Amino acid sequence: MDLSADYVNADHIPGGADYPARWAAQAAAFRARHPPQVLAYGRGERQALDLFLPATGPAAGPATGPDIVPAIVPAGLLIIIHGGYWMRFHRHDWSHLAAGPLARGWAVALPSYDLCPTVRIGQITRQVRAAVILAAAQVQGPIVITGHSAGGHLAARMACADMRLPMLDRVARVVPISALSNLAPLMATQMNDVLRIDPAEAAAESPLLHPKPTVPVTVWVGAAERPAFLAHSQWLARGWDARLVVDPGRHHFDVVAGLERADSALCRALLEGG
Repeated sequence: MDLSADYVNADHIPGGADYPARWAAQAAAFRARHPPQVLAYGRGERQALDLFLPATGPAAGPATGPDIVPAIVPAGLLIIIHGGYWMRFHRHDWSHLAAGPLARGWAVALPSYDLCPTVRIGQITRQVRAAVILAAAQVQGPIVITGHSAGGHLAARMACADMRLPMLDRVARVVPISALSNLAPLMATQMNDVLRIDPAEAAAESPLLHPKPTVPVTVWVGAAERPAFLAHSQWLARGWDARLVVDPGRHHFDVVAGLERADSALCRALLEGG
């Protein structure tokens, strides 16, 4: 059975084809206003992350002279992992999603990674692990890891025990958004001509098939998503005994929009756990 139609989103969202160009324009405008630090975690342009630091927040200490401004200590670090079925997009397409957390005094790291078919999904997982470790070394305090769609899969993988994150004790929570939690169904799609998922990789890289993590997990999904994405989120929430939030009215392309607003329910769930 060909399951390709189950995983097509744009055709079922009004104006769906226009979203990628809109995201890229919003992200470029945001970077122009808030230039990030660019840090390499590996070789190649894609093996890097953009680190956005807040303009406001608690000071590290009092100024010691009239021209010295105390450094800002971020409240914590939010890591946002982009989606695109491991085949598309770049960290530069999502910069604007840092706006809400930055306004609340959090630092935000957005990594990109090499794409299939140049690499396999398992290699991407390990690239993201390296990016998370690098980002964590730049910012003190609690860490929250999130991601959307394939990025939600990667965020969930970071919570799995086999990742052995050295700073796992700092991870306050992981929030996979519209995550692909089980890779086995994707083997029955046309995308697999590029992804090349085989049974061994599906078993190793499916968060659903890993034991419940030791860190708190909130699974987030839009109520207006395709049934397959609702199912993936429900599977993960049940399998990991995690909190499930079904965001009213949100579809696959606007379910992350709350990240742009400091007062949104999504930002609160990420940064406060509520």
